[in-house]
Amino acid sequence: MDVVGDKWTILVLRELYMGATRFEEMLIQSEATPQMLASRLKALEADGMVERRPYSERPLRYEYHLTKKGWAFYPVIYALRAWGETWCKEKNEGLAVRFVHRACGHDVGVASFCRHCGVPVQRKDLEAAISNRFADERAARLEAFTTARRAATGARRDTTECLMVPDDQRRA
Repeated sequence: MDVVGDKWTILVLRELYMGATRFEEMLIQSEATPQMLASRLKALEADGMVERRPYSERPLRYEYHLTKKGWAFYPVIYALRAWGETWCKEKNEGLAVRFVHRACGHDVGVASFCRHCGVPVQRKDLEAAISNRFADERAARLEAFTTARRAATGARRDTTECLMVPDDQRRA
């Protein structure tokens, strides 16, 4: 519980399992604050669940990747997903993410085994496809983030430009 016992860490792990590797991607979809996300990533790194890898020299930027230990936690996230899909949603809402067993092409639902083959499945055995509803939610978060960033950048730029104008010209 010390490592993964809060909502934000679980959301960060969800994004890593969905393939996000960059800070901004995780920031957008988790809706955490930058400070909160940074602290969770540092804690996951310190615990050996995540490793940082540079992807840009100038400026120095990192990607985050799950380690073997991080991937070993996936069954816990999968179980939380199954519980949430079963107990926390409207009956006709549908699954947010569908998992298809790569070996046979059948949907596994929220089970940890393929009902068609009868074999246990791991994440590497599954092809994921997010629902239109979940894809729309994720797109809306991206759009809100982009709009807010544009507004903040524009506001800062306007303020800076105003401060750089001499007083006598500002009144004109």
